[in-house]
Amino acid sequence: MANLYKNYLKLLKQWPLDPSKAGRDLGEHIRKEVGAAFSSGDSFRGDTTKCMKKYESLKRLADNHYCNKYKRSIQASASGLTVEHCTSVLSKESLEILNKHNEVRQLNSRPHKPVLLEEAISYLAPQNGHNIIDMTFGAGGHTERILQENDTTVVYCLDRDPTACAMAKQLSERYPNRVVPLKGKFSDLPVLLKNLGCKMNSFDGILFDFGASSMQFDTASRGFSISKNGPLDMRMDPEEQTVTAADVLAKADQSDLYKIFKVYGEEKQSKKIANAVIEARYLFKPLKTTRDFCELVQNVCNNEMRSDMLNRPSHPATKVFQALRIFVNNELNEINHSIVLASHYLKMGGVMVTVAFHSLEDTIVKRHIQGNINENMANTLPLKYINPMQAYDKEFMNVVNDTCWHQIHKHVITPSVEEVESNPRSRSARLRAAVRIK
Repeated sequence: MANLYKNYLKLLKQWPLDPSKAGRDLGEHIRKEVGAAFSSGDSFRGDTTKCMKKYESLKRLADNHYCNKYKRSIQASASGLTVEHCTSVLSKESLEILNKHNEVRQLNSRPHKPVLLEEAISYLAPQNGHNIIDMTFGAGGHTERILQENDTTVVYCLDRDPTACAMAKQLSERYPNRVVPLKGKFSDLPVLLKNLGCKMNSFDGILFDFGASSMQFDTASRGFSISKNGPLDMRMDPEEQTVTAADVLAKADQSDLYKIFKVYGEEKQSKKIANAVIEARYLFKPLKTTRDFCELVQNVCNNEMRSDMLNRPSHPATKVFQALRIFVNNELNEINHSIVLASHYLKMGGVMVTVAFHSLEDTIVKRHIQGNINENMANTLPLKYINPMQAYDKEFMNVVNDTCWHQIHKHVITPSVEEVESNPRSRSARLRAAVRIK
């Protein structure tokens, strides 16, 4: 047994560890097998037959036994390419191009389900000569349905995501002179429209579908998804030189992280998670991937069981991921500004349709429609009810409730049971439609 142990040690010298191949290094594999064979730590004890069998197997791998036994008759791979061709195809530059094409192909082939589609189209009611702005083009589901509804309606498609803009350009080729792709944030709209010669009070409808799109969640490299490991990016426009989610977790102090998680994520464990992020930063390593951050939050929450609106298991990191995404993309300020822009660019009688997916988004829309936009958004108490004991005259109340919008429906519109079953991501959607009245 001692001689066999010495043979194992010789085998280890033959294959030193290669740190650049973590998880796929033969030297690492051999060391694990040696540890398993001599698990007791005593080189004179163990199952000799089992150890010998493992040694022979590892020796064959180390000596490249099978390659020498079954030599190739031609210098080609299984694909028929030569070694030189394979080296060229698998270069870093070629792999980046292939990955980009695969990503676009997957997005184009994936069935995208726009939320509350028919309800949104019924309120927009595209007519001949109408000009409509889709402020959140995404995968183009709403825009394409508008184009199908009327043969002359023109849609201006805004999105800050480069992939979405590429899809908008593809759609413009299918519908010549009817689709105008625009790349930018909500706040970039005035400059973009001015460059096209569009004036205020010239549009018949404006559509918003807030939040991240399905294709962003489904692409691991964007860092939006909890279930897919990738870099902690979360930028809607990865080409923009702005902070990423990893930058926020690496540089923000404890109080700022707490506010982000508490206000934007409404997370009850915000303080514990913020403290854990600071500790991880200095004691372990920076959080750079979605898996790292998910595991941290899960440990802080002690694997707490949570459920969503459909009573399905929900990951404890769901809310803090939402909070980081909102902060990185400045989403709430952009939404607030976009509703103001909508009131300037819509014609009198023009319709604004919004689809929100959580209370923070929907509250901003509701306050604009109800004329309650002077209030601090972090305050949950409406401005007109701050002091219910005080009496106000009619003139003051008219000023407080003054708004340029009239909500078309009485109550907020939610997806049907059938839509939620077919598209679970629609479960939290809230649609509001309002007409500009002044």
